[in-house]
Amino acid sequence: MTKKNKEKEKEQELPRDQAAEEEQTAHQAEHTAEEPKQEVANAPDPMEELQKQNDELKDQLLRKIAEFDNFRKRTQREKQELYGTATADCIVSLLGVVDNFERALSSDCSDETFKKGMEMIFKQMTDSLEKLGVKEIEAQGKPFDPNFHSAVNQVEDENFGENTVCQVFQKGYMLGDKVIRHAMVVVANP
Repeated sequence: MTKKNKEKEKEQELPRDQAAEEEQTAHQAEHTAEEPKQEVANAPDPMEELQKQNDELKDQLLRKIAEFDNFRKRTQREKQELYGTATADCIVSLLGVVDNFERALSSDCSDETFKKGMEMIFKQMTDSLEKLGVKEIEAQGKPFDPNFHSAVNQVEDENFGENTVCQVFQKGYMLGDKVIRHAMVVVANP
């Protein structure tokens, strides 16, 4: 082969090699371009991830709001119960004074002015108790009810019906719907 032929072949080979190289480069470029697409397709979408976090935070917020609302309601209910219990305890301690006032007023007194003054004080005290919601439990002549009355004695008496309160030893009182002191009574014809 002559030198010219060899050079010609080299020139022909060179474009083939360049073409092969270009093809290989293009193939590699395609291949590398596909890999990130696959990785991107497998990677989580940032918007979906943010939406998921947002939903979780909303759920947590709603739970906290509900917990706080329940706490507020429970605290309010406990306050009301505590107020009712404290009021009842205070009133029960005053009922002994009311009983003594009634005994004092039922006894004879030679000084009418003094007795009138005591009656006024007693009236003021009972009015104050009424404003607080305290009511006397009706007992005399009523049917015996263990929810309101406490029987301390039983008697046979034809003047009263069966299971009727014939005598009251100590008045009973209610605060609203709650009995704070049962009436101590004698029950006729049990």
